[in-house]
Amino acid sequence: MTRRIILDCDPGHDDAIAMLLAHGNPDVELAAVTTVAGNAGIEAVTRNALAVARIAGITGVPFAAGAGRPLVRSVEYAPDIHGDSGLDGPVLPEPTFDVDPRGAVQLIIDTVMASEPGEITLVPTGALTNIALAARIEPRIVPRVREVVLMGGGVHVGNWNATSEFNIVIDPEAAHIVFNESWPLTMVGLDVTHQALATAEVRERIAAVGTRPAVFVGELLDFFGATYLASQGFASPPVHDPVAVAYVIDPSVLEVVKAPLDVELAGTLTLGMTVADLRRPAPRTARPRCRCASTSVASGISWSTRSHRSATPRSEASLPTQGPSHPTQGPSHPTQGLPARSPQLLPQEATPAPPSP
Repeated sequence: MTRRIILDCDPGHDDAIAMLLAHGNPDVELAAVTTVAGNAGIEAVTRNALAVARIAGITGVPFAAGAGRPLVRSVEYAPDIHGDSGLDGPVLPEPTFDVDPRGAVQLIIDTVMASEPGEITLVPTGALTNIALAARIEPRIVPRVREVVLMGGGVHVGNWNATSEFNIVIDPEAAHIVFNESWPLTMVGLDVTHQALATAEVRERIAAVGTRPAVFVGELLDFFGATYLASQGFASPPVHDPVAVAYVIDPSVLEVVKAPLDVELAGTLTLGMTVADLRRPAPRTARPRCRCASTSVASGISWSTRSHRSATPRSEASLPTQGPSHPTQGPSHPTQGLPARSPQLLPQEATPAPPSP
Protein backbone atom coordinates (compact mmCIF):
# COMPACT_ATOMS: atom_id res chain seq x y z
CA MET A 1 0.00 0.00 0.00
CA THR A 2 1.27 3.48 -0.87
CA ARG A 3 2.41 5.41 2.18
CA ARG A 4 1.28 9.06 2.29
CA ILE A 5 3.90 11.26 3.90
CA ILE A 6 4.44 14.86 4.87
CA LEU A 7 8.10 15.70 4.27
CA ASP A 8 9.13 18.45 6.70
CA CYS A 9 12.56 19.62 5.58
CA ASP A 10 15.18 22.35 5.36
CA PRO A 11 16.79 21.89 1.91
CA GLY A 12 19.76 21.24 2.22
CA HIS A 13 21.55 18.93 -0.19
CA ASP A 14 20.46 15.66 1.38
CA ASP A 15 16.93 17.03 1.91
CA ALA A 16 16.75 17.65 -1.83
CA ILE A 17 17.75 14.05 -2.57
CA ALA A 18 15.20 12.84 -0.02
CA MET A 19 12.50 14.80 -1.86
CA LEU A 20 13.51 13.25 -5.18
CA LEU A 21 13.34 9.78 -3.65
CA ALA A 22 9.94 10.40 -2.06
CA HIS A 23 8.49 11.76 -5.30
CA GLY A 24 10.00 9.11 -7.53
CA ASN A 25 9.25 5.96 -5.57
CA PRO A 26 5.79 4.48 -6.26
CA ASP A 27 5.42 3.24 -2.67
CA VAL A 28 5.33 6.80 -1.30
CA GLU A 29 2.97 9.66 -2.02
CA LEU A 30 3.93 13.19 -1.05
CA ALA A 31 0.84 14.56 0.69
CA ALA A 32 2.65 17.83 1.47
CA VAL A 33 6.10 19.36 1.76
CA THR A 34 6.80 21.81 4.56
CA THR A 35 9.93 23.77 5.35
CA VAL A 36 11.65 24.83 8.56
CA ALA A 37 14.69 26.99 9.21
CA GLY A 38 17.84 24.98 9.75
CA ASN A 39 20.45 24.52 7.06
CA ALA A 40 19.67 28.13 6.09
CA GLY A 41 16.98 30.72 6.83
CA ILE A 42 13.34 29.97 6.15
CA GLU A 43 13.15 32.09 2.99
CA ALA A 44 16.17 30.34 1.50
CA VAL A 45 15.16 26.76 2.33
CA THR A 46 11.62 27.39 1.09
CA ARG A 47 12.86 28.72 -2.23
CA ASN A 48 15.18 25.71 -2.42
CA ALA A 49 12.28 23.32 -1.88
CA LEU A 50 10.26 24.98 -4.66
CA ALA A 51 13.26 24.85 -6.99
CA VAL A 52 13.73 21.13 -6.33
CA ALA A 53 10.03 20.64 -7.06
CA ARG A 54 10.53 22.21 -10.48
CA ILE A 55 13.57 20.05 -11.24
CA ALA A 56 11.71 16.89 -10.17
CA GLY A 57 8.46 17.81 -11.88
CA ILE A 58 6.48 17.76 -8.66
CA THR A 59 3.00 19.20 -9.22
CA GLY A 60 -0.25 19.06 -7.30
CA VAL A 61 1.50 18.83 -3.92
CA PRO A 62 1.10 21.73 -1.46
CA PHE A 63 4.33 23.32 -0.20
CA ALA A 64 4.30 25.62 2.83
CA ALA A 65 6.86 27.66 4.75
CA GLY A 66 7.12 27.05 8.47
CA ALA A 67 9.01 28.22 11.54
CA GLY A 68 11.84 30.66 10.96
CA ARG A 69 13.39 30.16 14.37
CA PRO A 70 13.49 27.62 17.23
CA LEU A 71 10.87 27.60 19.99
CA VAL A 72 13.19 29.12 22.60
CA ARG A 73 16.76 29.49 21.41
CA SER A 74 18.64 31.65 18.94
CA VAL A 75 18.68 30.48 15.35
CA GLU A 76 21.66 28.52 14.01
CA TYR A 77 22.43 27.65 10.40
CA ALA A 78 24.93 25.31 8.70
CA PRO A 79 26.77 27.31 6.00
CA ASP A 80 29.95 25.25 6.46
CA ILE A 81 28.10 22.23 5.07
CA HIS A 82 25.35 23.64 2.84
CA GLY A 83 26.63 27.09 1.91
CA ASP A 84 24.93 30.41 2.57
CA SER A 85 21.89 29.56 0.44
CA GLY A 86 21.41 26.14 2.03
CA LEU A 87 21.78 24.58 -1.42
CA ASP A 88 25.00 25.99 -2.84
CA GLY A 89 26.50 24.37 -5.90
CA PRO A 90 23.78 23.86 -8.54
CA VAL A 91 22.20 26.78 -10.37
CA LEU A 92 18.59 26.58 -9.22
CA PRO A 93 15.64 27.37 -11.49
CA GLU A 94 12.98 29.84 -10.53
CA PRO A 95 9.97 28.24 -8.81
CA THR A 96 6.86 27.72 -10.90
CA PHE A 97 4.30 27.90 -8.08
CA ASP A 98 3.83 29.65 -4.74
CA VAL A 99 3.68 28.31 -1.22
CA ASP A 100 0.39 27.48 0.47
CA PRO A 101 -0.78 30.56 2.41
CA ARG A 102 -1.79 28.49 5.44
CA GLY A 103 1.80 27.97 6.47
CA ALA A 104 3.52 24.73 7.39
CA VAL A 105 2.02 24.10 10.82
CA GLN A 106 -1.58 24.59 9.69
CA LEU A 107 -0.97 22.56 6.54
CA ILE A 108 0.33 19.67 8.65
CA ILE A 109 -2.71 19.89 10.93
CA ASP A 110 -5.20 20.17 8.08
CA THR A 111 -3.65 17.31 6.13
CA VAL A 112 -3.62 14.94 9.09
CA MET A 113 -7.13 15.85 10.21
CA ALA A 114 -8.55 15.50 6.68
CA SER A 115 -7.01 12.04 6.26
CA GLU A 116 -8.04 8.75 7.76
CA PRO A 117 -6.46 7.85 11.11
CA GLY A 118 -3.18 6.09 10.48
CA GLU A 119 -2.90 7.36 6.89
CA ILE A 120 -0.25 10.07 7.25
CA THR A 121 3.38 9.47 8.19
CA LEU A 122 5.43 12.50 9.22
CA VAL A 123 9.00 12.49 7.91
CA PRO A 124 10.93 15.42 9.41
CA THR A 125 14.48 15.83 8.11
CA GLY A 126 15.25 19.15 9.80
CA ALA A 127 14.58 20.79 13.13
CA LEU A 128 11.39 19.52 14.76
CA THR A 129 9.88 22.97 15.34
CA ASN A 130 6.94 22.62 12.93
CA ILE A 131 6.05 19.15 14.20
CA ALA A 132 6.15 20.26 17.83
CA LEU A 133 3.99 23.31 17.13
CA ALA A 134 1.44 21.23 15.23
CA ALA A 135 1.18 18.73 18.08
CA ARG A 136 0.70 21.50 20.64
CA ILE A 137 -1.77 23.56 18.60
CA GLU A 138 -3.90 20.57 17.61
CA PRO A 139 -3.26 17.59 19.92
CA ARG A 140 -5.85 15.53 18.05
CA ILE A 141 -3.32 14.94 15.27
CA VAL A 142 -1.12 12.80 17.52
CA PRO A 143 -3.29 9.64 17.60
CA ARG A 144 -4.16 10.10 13.91
CA VAL A 145 -0.55 10.07 12.69
CA ARG A 146 0.60 6.62 11.59
CA GLU A 147 4.16 7.26 12.76
CA VAL A 148 6.96 9.81 12.84
CA VAL A 149 10.15 8.78 11.06
CA LEU A 150 12.74 11.48 11.62
CA MET A 151 16.31 12.02 10.55
CA GLY A 152 18.15 13.40 13.51
CA GLY A 153 20.03 12.58 16.65
CA GLY A 154 22.53 9.85 17.32
CA VAL A 155 22.99 7.42 20.15
CA HIS A 156 26.78 7.19 20.01
CA VAL A 157 27.92 10.17 17.96
CA GLY A 158 27.25 13.85 17.31
CA ASN A 159 28.11 16.18 14.45
CA TRP A 160 27.34 19.70 15.67
CA ASN A 161 29.32 19.00 18.81
CA ALA A 162 30.74 15.91 20.52
CA THR A 163 27.35 14.59 21.63
CA SER A 164 24.61 16.26 19.59
CA GLU A 165 23.31 16.15 16.04
CA PHE A 166 22.42 19.37 14.22
CA ASN A 167 18.67 18.87 13.65
CA ILE A 168 18.09 18.13 17.33
CA VAL A 169 20.48 20.59 18.99
CA ILE A 170 19.22 23.65 17.08
CA ASP A 171 15.78 23.19 18.69
CA PRO A 172 16.07 20.67 21.53
CA GLU A 173 12.84 21.81 23.16
CA ALA A 174 10.91 20.98 19.99
CA ALA A 175 12.61 17.58 19.85
CA HIS A 176 11.65 16.96 23.48
CA ILE A 177 8.00 17.65 22.65
CA VAL A 178 8.02 15.38 19.60
CA PHE A 179 9.85 12.52 21.35
CA ASN A 180 7.49 12.62 24.31
CA GLU A 181 4.23 12.48 22.38
CA SER A 182 2.38 9.15 22.21
CA TRP A 183 2.72 8.59 18.45
CA PRO A 184 5.01 5.82 17.21
CA LEU A 185 8.40 7.37 16.46
CA THR A 186 11.56 6.04 14.85
CA MET A 187 14.78 8.01 15.07
CA VAL A 188 17.07 7.52 12.07
CA GLY A 189 20.24 9.02 13.48
CA LEU A 190 23.90 9.41 12.71
CA ASP A 191 24.63 5.87 13.87
CA VAL A 192 23.16 4.65 10.57
CA THR A 193 23.33 7.70 8.29
CA HIS A 194 27.10 8.01 8.73
CA GLN A 195 27.19 4.68 6.90
CA ALA A 196 25.07 5.97 3.99
CA LEU A 197 27.91 7.20 1.83
CA ALA A 198 27.70 8.58 -1.70
CA THR A 199 30.82 6.82 -2.92
CA ALA A 200 32.45 7.26 -6.30
CA GLU A 201 30.77 4.07 -7.55
CA VAL A 202 27.37 5.30 -6.42
CA ARG A 203 27.93 8.64 -8.11
CA GLU A 204 28.94 6.95 -11.35
CA ARG A 205 25.70 4.97 -11.39
CA ILE A 206 23.65 8.11 -10.78
CA ALA A 207 25.48 10.02 -13.52
CA ALA A 208 24.88 7.18 -15.97
CA VAL A 209 21.11 7.75 -15.77
CA GLY A 210 21.55 11.05 -17.63
CA THR A 211 18.28 12.72 -16.60
CA ARG A 212 18.03 16.28 -15.37
CA PRO A 213 17.49 15.17 -11.74
CA ALA A 214 20.50 12.83 -12.04
CA VAL A 215 22.68 15.72 -13.21
CA PHE A 216 21.26 17.83 -10.37
CA VAL A 217 22.16 15.18 -7.80
CA GLY A 218 25.69 15.06 -9.17
CA GLU A 219 25.99 18.82 -8.75
CA LEU A 220 24.62 18.56 -5.21
CA LEU A 221 27.15 15.90 -4.31
CA ASP A 222 30.04 17.88 -5.82
CA PHE A 223 29.45 20.67 -3.32
CA PHE A 224 28.28 18.48 -0.44
CA GLY A 225 31.21 16.11 -0.80
CA ALA A 226 33.74 18.95 -0.76
CA THR A 227 32.30 20.56 2.36
CA TYR A 228 32.02 17.25 4.22
CA LEU A 229 35.62 16.42 3.40
CA ALA A 230 36.82 19.85 4.52
CA SER A 231 34.73 20.10 7.68
CA GLN A 232 34.37 16.53 8.93
CA GLY A 233 36.91 14.43 7.09
CA PHE A 234 34.59 12.16 5.10
CA ALA A 235 36.12 10.96 1.85
CA SER A 236 32.54 10.32 0.62
CA PRO A 237 29.68 12.35 2.06
CA PRO A 238 26.99 10.72 4.21
CA VAL A 239 23.61 11.39 2.63
CA HIS A 240 21.47 11.45 5.76
CA ASP A 241 17.90 12.40 4.91
CA PRO A 242 17.11 9.86 2.16
CA VAL A 243 17.72 7.09 4.70
CA ALA A 244 14.58 8.13 6.61
CA VAL A 245 12.54 8.09 3.40
CA ALA A 246 14.03 4.73 2.42
CA TYR A 247 12.95 3.30 5.79
CA VAL A 248 9.36 4.40 5.14
CA ILE A 249 9.48 2.77 1.70
CA ASP A 250 10.99 -0.47 3.04
CA PRO A 251 11.51 -0.88 6.81
CA SER A 252 13.77 -3.87 6.23
CA VAL A 253 16.63 -1.60 5.12
CA LEU A 254 17.35 -0.73 8.77
CA GLU A 255 17.71 -2.65 11.99
CA VAL A 256 15.46 -0.95 14.56
CA VAL A 257 15.09 -1.53 18.28
CA LYS A 258 12.44 -0.30 20.70
CA ALA A 259 13.96 1.96 23.31
CA PRO A 260 12.92 4.82 25.58
CA LEU A 261 14.24 7.98 23.93
CA ASP A 262 14.56 11.54 25.10
CA VAL A 263 16.56 14.73 24.59
CA GLU A 264 18.92 16.41 27.03
CA LEU A 265 17.79 19.99 27.73
CA ALA A 266 20.02 21.06 30.62
CA GLY A 267 23.49 19.59 30.11
CA THR A 268 26.34 22.05 29.92
CA LEU A 269 28.26 19.78 27.54
CA THR A 270 25.41 17.58 26.29
CA LEU A 271 22.59 19.95 25.30
CA GLY A 272 20.58 18.32 22.49
CA MET A 273 22.01 14.86 23.03
CA THR A 274 19.51 12.12 22.19
CA VAL A 275 19.51 9.61 25.04
CA ALA A 276 18.30 6.10 24.22
CA ASP A 277 18.01 3.47 26.94
CA LEU A 278 19.38 0.41 25.14
CA ARG A 279 19.83 -1.76 28.21
CA ARG A 280 18.79 -5.36 27.79
CA PRO A 281 16.53 -6.76 28.94
CA ALA A 282 14.61 -3.64 28.01
CA PRO A 283 13.40 -1.52 30.93
CA ARG A 284 9.78 -2.30 31.81
CA THR A 285 8.86 1.37 31.76
CA ALA A 286 10.47 4.57 30.64
CA ARG A 287 11.56 7.12 33.20
CA PRO A 288 8.82 8.89 35.16
CA ARG A 289 6.83 11.43 33.14
CA CYS A 290 8.38 10.17 29.89
CA ARG A 291 5.81 9.17 27.26
CA CYS A 292 8.42 7.47 25.09
CA ALA A 293 7.24 3.87 25.33
CA SER A 294 6.47 3.95 21.59
CA THR A 295 9.89 5.20 20.45
CA SER A 296 12.40 3.23 18.40
CA VAL A 297 16.00 3.79 17.34
CA ALA A 298 17.59 2.74 14.06
CA SER A 299 20.61 0.80 15.28
CA GLY A 300 22.14 -0.38 12.02
CA ILE A 301 21.77 -0.98 8.32
CA SER A 302 20.49 -4.39 7.27
CA TRP A 303 23.46 -5.71 5.36
CA SER A 304 22.08 -9.15 4.49
CA THR A 305 21.33 -9.71 0.80
CA ARG A 306 17.64 -9.20 0.11
CA SER A 307 15.46 -9.70 -2.93
CA HIS A 308 14.09 -6.47 -4.32
CA ARG A 309 10.46 -5.83 -4.94
CA SER A 310 9.51 -5.14 -8.53
CA ALA A 311 8.39 -1.56 -8.87
CA THR A 312 7.67 0.83 -11.69
CA PRO A 313 8.64 4.40 -10.74
CA ARG A 314 6.01 7.09 -10.81
CA SER A 315 8.26 9.20 -13.02
CA GLU A 316 11.54 8.01 -14.48
CA ALA A 317 12.59 11.62 -14.89
CA SER A 318 12.27 12.28 -11.16
CA LEU A 319 14.71 9.58 -10.09
CA PRO A 320 18.41 10.15 -9.53
CA THR A 321 19.08 6.48 -10.39
CA GLN A 322 17.20 3.36 -11.32
CA GLY A 323 17.21 -0.35 -10.62
CA PRO A 324 18.07 -2.45 -7.60
CA SER A 325 21.31 -1.89 -5.77
CA HIS A 326 24.12 -4.41 -6.14
CA PRO A 327 27.11 -2.82 -4.40
CA THR A 328 30.32 -4.70 -3.97
CA GLN A 329 31.18 -6.08 -0.61
CA GLY A 330 33.36 -3.77 1.45
CA PRO A 331 36.08 -4.76 3.88
CA SER A 332 33.72 -5.04 6.84
CA HIS A 333 30.22 -5.10 5.37
CA PRO A 334 28.32 -7.73 3.37
CA THR A 335 26.39 -6.95 0.24
CA GLN A 336 23.32 -4.82 0.69
CA GLY A 337 20.88 -2.53 -1.17
CA LEU A 338 18.02 -0.11 -0.94
CA PRO A 339 14.49 -0.64 -2.29
CA ALA A 340 14.06 -1.19 -6.00
CA ARG A 341 14.27 1.95 -8.11
CA SER A 342 15.66 4.01 -5.23
CA PRO A 343 19.07 5.68 -5.04
CA GLN A 344 21.78 3.42 -3.63
CA LEU A 345 23.03 5.45 -0.72
CA LEU A 346 24.60 2.80 1.47
CA PRO A 347 28.33 2.54 2.15
CA GLN A 348 31.02 0.68 0.40
CA GLU A 349 33.91 1.96 2.44
CA ALA A 350 34.75 2.35 6.07
CA THR A 351 33.23 5.42 7.72
CA PRO A 352 35.78 7.80 9.24
CA ALA A 353 35.26 9.10 12.72
CA PRO A 354 34.50 12.80 12.14
CA PRO A 355 36.25 15.27 14.39
CA SER A 356 34.15 17.41 16.68
CA PRO A 357 33.45 20.80 15.09
